[in-house]
Amino acid sequence: MPQYQSLSISNLNDFIYGRSPRPVRLKNGMEIGGGVVYPELNFTLPDMIIDATTLPEVRRQYTQMIREACNRAVELRAPGLQVEFELLPDQTLVPEWGAEVVRILRDTLDETQSRHGLKTALRVTPNDIREFTRPPLMRRGEYVENMFRSFTLCAEAGADFLSIESTGGKEIHDDAILNGDLAGAVFALGILASRDMAYLWDNIVDISRQYGVIPAGDTACGFGNTAMVLAEGRFIPRVWAAVIRVMTVPRSLVAYERGAQGPSKDCAYEGVYLKAITGCPIAMEGAEAACAHLSPVGNISRAVADLWSNESVNNVKLLGGMAPTVSLEQLVYATRVMNTAASHGAEAARSLQSWWVESDSTYDPQAFILRPNVALDLAAEIISEPTPYLRTRRAAIAAAERLRKANAEGQLSLSNIELRWLDRITRQAEQLPGDEEAFIDQMIKSVDTNKVRLEEYGLAG
Repeated sequence: MPQYQSLSISNLNDFIYGRSPRPVRLKNGMEIGGGVVYPELNFTLPDMIIDATTLPEVRRQYTQMIREACNRAVELRAPGLQVEFELLPDQTLVPEWGAEVVRILRDTLDETQSRHGLKTALRVTPNDIREFTRPPLMRRGEYVENMFRSFTLCAEAGADFLSIESTGGKEIHDDAILNGDLAGAVFALGILASRDMAYLWDNIVDISRQYGVIPAGDTACGFGNTAMVLAEGRFIPRVWAAVIRVMTVPRSLVAYERGAQGPSKDCAYEGVYLKAITGCPIAMEGAEAACAHLSPVGNISRAVADLWSNESVNNVKLLGGMAPTVSLEQLVYATRVMNTAASHGAEAARSLQSWWVESDSTYDPQAFILRPNVALDLAAEIISEPTPYLRTRRAAIAAAERLRKANAEGQLSLSNIELRWLDRITRQAEQLPGDEEAFIDQMIKSVDTNKVRLEEYGLAG
């Protein structure tokens, strides 16, 4: 598998929404990253129990959601529609239940395309159910078997793309976030998560090839978005959440180095960096994802998106209609503006992009590190290192330095407390050894083996 050592996009003028050096093409002619930004609708059930007795209601709900969304997409003359089905835990624990929903969605998407000419695509994201064992068993046992069986059955049932929100390393990363423990975060992301990603994506790519499905990509949602939500709640500094976001890049990059092709997951805000490095298309989310979570990056996250998503919305009744249909309408209008600007030429597209970037980037360090120019610079630094561990260490040092420089130059206004946190992050990062094995030996001595099974990551306890 290739190891990325240079950027696929190095010219800032080429780093734009809707276009990727390596677009993904489906058999129906839909091309993601080929010049058009498509809406990616993500919906889920209302709060309810899923078991054998409620399956008829589950079927009815998903049938309603997909039919109404497709009808509205046709009415609004959307250029195409991608739907993401994120399996709930119960739908992965019993893989047949998830596959049945895939068939419901696939049938309606195909019918819509046949009757109305609307190009459609389906991303399926099985749940990482390995956490159901504590400490998690990452490579063996019933939950691992059911998870991979879910991928297989969903691919067989009609998925176009396979993704996952994997959680390897999260066992210790949550504590590292709250404790401001950079070494713990680097160990979780650069060692544990990266090794788990290689294991997972070797298997997902094999399944994808067997069934003619595209292995799309992963997301560091359980790491970067956890930090973002904690920062929104003022439990941790925003600069710490911003640095963690950049530190997730090497971990998520592993999927592409093992064969993923994109588009990346919408909740992978690190996708901006992944697009720069790999040239693969990405899904992003922002303002229209407020139905799922709040964020400080509602506009800037549009800047280089190839799919624009709402994250996930429950099937509940709003004044305008059912929430998934309302979300679909919001996404169609948002992407319509993007595509209209692009149709007026590269200069118009870059003007729209610059307004999105400017509207967010001065207000929060988490937005600032998503600036296209900043992402290109930091991505180049990250891939100058040869391993996920060294890349994660470099990401922390480079991100903290860039935020400090932005504050000094008036591009960002950081408090004295946040600046002290940047100094703390830099000191901790510079103390990390340059030798990966030395770092592992150092960390193993302090790891709580009641929370993590090191042998599941190929490490001796």
